[in-house]
Amino acid sequence: MPRALWHVAPGRSVIAPAAEGSGEVLVRTLWSGLSRGTERLVAEGRVPPSEHGRMRAPRQEGTFPFPVKYGYAAVGLVEAGPPALAGRMVFALHPHQTAFRAAPGDLLPLPGAVPPRRAILAANMETALNAIWDAEPAPGSRVLVIGAGTVGCLTARLAATLGRCQVILIDRLAERRGVAHELGVSFATSTAGIEDADLVFHCSASAAGLADGLAALGFEGRLIEMSWYGDAMVPVPLGGAFHSRRLRIISSQVGAVAPSRRDSLTPRDRLARALALLDDPALDALITHEVAFDDLPAALPGLLSPDNRGCIGVAVRYPARSEES
Repeated sequence: MPRALWHVAPGRSVIAPAAEGSGEVLVRTLWSGLSRGTERLVAEGRVPPSEHGRMRAPRQEGTFPFPVKYGYAAVGLVEAGPPALAGRMVFALHPHQTAFRAAPGDLLPLPGAVPPRRAILAANMETALNAIWDAEPAPGSRVLVIGAGTVGCLTARLAATLGRCQVILIDRLAERRGVAHELGVSFATSTAGIEDADLVFHCSASAAGLADGLAALGFEGRLIEMSWYGDAMVPVPLGGAFHSRRLRIISSQVGAVAPSRRDSLTPRDRLARALALLDDPALDALITHEVAFDDLPAALPGLLSPDNRGCIGVAVRYPARSEES
């Protein structure tokens, strides 16, 4: 029987049996990705009741707050299924689990140039791509990305490459400067002295970061709010120059395709495009930690902690077949 990670109480997780699921395709998981911001809120039981339905992940078992099996970035090998998929590496929006069954339409084969370990970034890349579509930056725009977590770093990379913008990645942790260099963008530890940004992507999930982003915008600048705060109430500074500068705050979230692409692309199309964008070796710098699946419950509090200054992305490594038997 497959085994999965279950959150059973605030800050406490276990590995326990889970349903294999239904579908004609059997996938053995090789890697999964830990989405630190969202999964921290889930592990702490901080998904508000109003969002229990919308926050439900594909193939989730259990209900919020606990016990719940959660996650949405699994990469594995097809061990049984239609000839077109047999033996292929695939990505699935699936929780952390050693093996699972799925319908062919729930799986996306990896592009040949994208290694399985890097492919765990697909769900985060989809979020970043949707935000770029929501913002529609003009080439040459001065762009700030506040918060150098996985989503923030991916957004900065896309703004610089797809959007051809002048990008500054902002994070209070000076240790993130090296990652910004790998991504080909500038770096700063604060927005001090910046008042003329055309566009800010806010990814820090903090009230201070939101305030700094608004203060850094120039006339008719736009802030794309990408953070999700769970059950927290967040103050928004709408005084000062907010109205005189005609600033705008735009919500971006991955639950719906951005309006500019919604008529032509499905969520599956968007995910396929995100996977293709992972053909970029610079993105390996975002996977800073790796943990064995069986060690995940003990390691999780440290990996999810906001105080873990060196952690950006986490790859979960699954046992080989011989280790499972």
